Amino acid sequence: MSRQPERGALTLEKVEQARERIRDAVYYSPCPQSHTLSDICGCQTFFKLENLQMTGAFKERGALAKLLTLSDDERSRGVIAASAGNHAQGVAYHAQRLGIRCTIVMPEYTPLIKVANTRRSGADVVVHGQNYDAACDYALELQREHGCVFVHAFNDFEVMAGQGTIGIEILEQVPDLDAVVVPVGGGGLIAGMATAIKETRPEVRVIGVQSMCMPSMKTSFDSSELVCVRPEGRTIADGIAVQMPGDLTFPIIQRYVDEIVTADDDEIANAILLLLEIEKTVVEGAGAIPLAAVLNRLLGLSGKKVVMVLTGGNIDVNMLSIIIRRGLVRDGRLVRLTVLLRDQPGSLAELSEVLAHSRANILEITHHRTFTSAAVGEAEVDLDLETEGAAHVQEITQLLEQAGYHARRGE
Repeated sequence: MSRQPERGALTLEKVEQARERIRDAVYYSPCPQSHTLSDICGCQTFFKLENLQMTGAFKERGALAKLLTLSDDERSRGVIAASAGNHAQGVAYHAQRLGIRCTIVMPEYTPLIKVANTRRSGADVVVHGQNYDAACDYALELQREHGCVFVHAFNDFEVMAGQGTIGIEILEQVPDLDAVVVPVGGGGLIAGMATAIKETRPEVRVIGVQSMCMPSMKTSFDSSELVCVRPEGRTIADGIAVQMPGDLTFPIIQRYVDEIVTADDDEIANAILLLLEIEKTVVEGAGAIPLAAVLNRLLGLSGKKVVMVLTGGNIDVNMLSIIIRRGLVRDGRLVRLTVLLRDQPGSLAELSEVLAHSRANILEITHHRTFTSAAVGEAEVDLDLETEGAAHVQEITQLLEQAGYHARRGE
């Protein structure tokens, strides 16, 4: 991956300095315990709510920490960045606050809400490239052409230091924690946080989580060398879809991070739904991935005090709607049953009465008389039902069978 050369190193002192620089402009996000999800996860579960930042994500910490180190000459030349959304919004928002001209290159898959929010913050937005890495390469071309300053999303020590301020805050809010679980893309967040935490409390476990569709950091971590991976399809954790980790972040992660695991999109979607329904918290895919890992991987956290970083809440509402409906289907709370009826008056009323006794709520009914395998004189009916869950669905199908109806689960 191409990048500008960087000097220096990441230290606890640098993280503390970044905290002083950004203290008055970044929200000290809460870190409450969730008693319900603690029971579900089997550990004392705390959530660092970075989705409550002004731009809806933690990225503005690193963006501002970097911008505040620029010289007057660098400010006058403006800045450019590449991002799938949250880094873009963080850079754009604080560049506008500081009066710095800003250009953002965003990959073509970026959710529209993130493009719109970045433009609203005053940045010139260029949509280019199939993925983050292609957008980053193009941003570097523009940087060389126009002479502006490149603000990397993760492969920059000042940016890492800004993200590491989350680690300092967590140690203040949950001083006796046992582990933190952190989303991982290019590694800027976990590198900064791990430095802050391990240099202060080396016994605290630091666990990273990546999307199974783009496990570049896990693959690199396991093989002890930087690896570029090809994406295995799109992922709802678009904010951490990076083909190759940073060469500055990687050695820090090797030194301080205990373990990196992955989660798939179904697990992430379920985590989004749980956070929405139980915690009333809107979290994007990359932000919900720590909960997905704790729920579905053997991490040795039983009974431990665990902080999960909910890194952002900038999820497209259309995507959220799909996730909610699919989650309800998976839990059996939305179900489609296909039933054969006699095609005569009163048949549908009789079926409805059976369903009423079963306490199922009918959301939609569709008749099929032509494009169906039903015999002449019969009709096939699709029923979309709202239920209490999988056990209730089984109860409904049994009642239908007892009433003489053959019901099968639909797609």
